[in-house]
Amino acid sequence: MDSYILGQQVVNGLTLGSIYGLIAVGYTMVYGIIGMINFAHGDIYMVSAYISAITLAVLTFFGVQSIPFALITTLLITMAITGLYGWSIERTVYRPLRGTTRLAPLITAIGVSLVLQNYVQLAQGPNVQGVPTLISGGLRFGNQNQFIQIKYMSLLIILISVLAMLFLTWLIHHTSLGRQSRATQQDRKMATILGINTGRIISLVFIIGSSLAAVAGVLVTLNYGSFDFYIGFIIGIKAFSAAVLGGIGSLPGAMLGGLLLGVLESIFSGVVSSDYKDVFAFSILVLVLMFKPSGLLGRPAVEKV
Repeated sequence: MDSYILGQQVVNGLTLGSIYGLIAVGYTMVYGIIGMINFAHGDIYMVSAYISAITLAVLTFFGVQSIPFALITTLLITMAITGLYGWSIERTVYRPLRGTTRLAPLITAIGVSLVLQNYVQLAQGPNVQGVPTLISGGLRFGNQNQFIQIKYMSLLIILISVLAMLFLTWLIHHTSLGRQSRATQQDRKMATILGINTGRIISLVFIIGSSLAAVAGVLVTLNYGSFDFYIGFIIGIKAFSAAVLGGIGSLPGAMLGGLLLGVLESIFSGVVSSDYKDVFAFSILVLVLMFKPSGLLGRPAVEKV
């Protein structure tokens, strides 16, 4: 394989993997705190894509021409509204099921996913939606005929993903919210006895996870320019696979799993065929879990007695 083609596929994979990682962090945060897989998380990402497009359209209607202002405003508004979605779903749907078996929240999460898909389909229509390109151009490395192109949008996606990961790591390890979250994760009943409002912590975790999905939704919308009501399903499954691959419950593992999955999937698409990239991605996941069931950076589960 030509080195330039390989390099281009790696760049594309890092861009895609950064998106997987951002969404995977939401999965792993919720699982780390309450031990539940929120399968509606991918559709939260889908909702954020629509919110970002609507926000951009409103700003354009009011004559906003500054691209940095439009991007920052869109990001903040989308994060706020999507965070509200996450909080509402946790309070109205998942919280009443907290004391039940693990199967009930799982089935409910799938139901919420279907509700969000159909709600957006009815509200916005089934057709593919699109937004104009706001950030164009990029860097080129190579000669006239062979080169590696790194789009400015790809650089922005990778940069924001790394910054989000660093911010979350700092938040979890160096703040009061982080200490309370870790206490809730280790023993929710004891954390409650010690005066921690575990209900508030769980709600905040859903808000943070949904906000990260919103960041991914805005970036993907600006990068690819098109989306529909079904995009949350496939990318949600991929992001969940990335979280499991990196080690469910590990924030760095979620980002590592996303980057690794994105790069391997992109290289396979360039070398073999894009038709079987999903099969290849899940095959890698199965192989890793066969030899390291806890994932790359995950810790083996310890049974409490």
